[in-house]
Amino acid sequence: MESYNQTLTDFFLMGLFPPTSIGLFLFIFIALIFLMALFGNLSMIILILLDTQLHTPMYFLLSQLSLMDLNYISTIVPKMAFNYLFGNKSISLFGCGVQSFFFLTLAVAEALLLTSMAYDRYVAICFPLHYPIRMNKKVCVLMIIGSWTIGSINSCAHTVYALHIPYCQSRAINHFFCDVPAMLTLACMDTWVYEYTVFVSTTLLIVFPFIGIASSYGRVLFAICHMQSTEGRKKAYSTCSTHLTVVTFYYAPFAYTYLRPRSLRSPTEDKALAVFYTILTPMLNPIIYSLRNKEVIGALRRVIQRMCSIKM
Repeated sequence: MESYNQTLTDFFLMGLFPPTSIGLFLFIFIALIFLMALFGNLSMIILILLDTQLHTPMYFLLSQLSLMDLNYISTIVPKMAFNYLFGNKSISLFGCGVQSFFFLTLAVAEALLLTSMAYDRYVAICFPLHYPIRMNKKVCVLMIIGSWTIGSINSCAHTVYALHIPYCQSRAINHFFCDVPAMLTLACMDTWVYEYTVFVSTTLLIVFPFIGIASSYGRVLFAICHMQSTEGRKKAYSTCSTHLTVVTFYYAPFAYTYLRPRSLRSPTEDKALAVFYTILTPMLNPIIYSLRNKEVIGALRRVIQRMCSIKM
């Protein structure tokens, strides 16, 4: 029987890795994904910063997505790795609150930013003449500030509630990070009202933006079909399909997890789904946007050539 060695204010994260050889393999796999995510997102941020041809609204929003992904995966994986390596799986109430706050802030902010990126593509393809007016620098900044602000407000409300409800003697959270729904299973009170607010906030901040993205891309696909230029049609389709891939990987497991009632949820399934939107997506985003984007590849070549010419 494992001893938790926790105080009355500590929680115990049961983690993702079982204490077997399979657990070690999973740990190494997640560690590699984490390093790839760090390298990929940092590279995207630096590349967009250095190459002036990428100083457009679309890539400005993409750099913010990389910044969010960088913080997103850093909120989860380092603590999970530390707990596994040192066998100390406890986390303080304050630490749990901080992790939960940043996770929820970044989760909602990224969902709203993806919506902004979909709007950017919608305007660029359906209203190209209005694009400089509708998607100027001021609009981009307001979109980004709005995403962070709404994410922070939503996160603050959920985190404050989670930290002030009474918990029973067992404080073992069957998850690999401080996820509020997983914490509620340990509460010594009926939390149905809060579970309803989780459903409402998920609908407002995840489902409605996803519907908006789907609707905008419906219009975009209609516009692409009526394009005269074959090259323009291919470029627009490539950009939109890339964004839809990112959206699907992120929204689908997130919405499925938080919209289900507690009676239909299982800790094992929740942890498996959480891996998609907390670990895999931050690693896949820079790969998807770079490998399928000729402008990013071209910018990388220009930056490398510039660096080589400076050295010579």
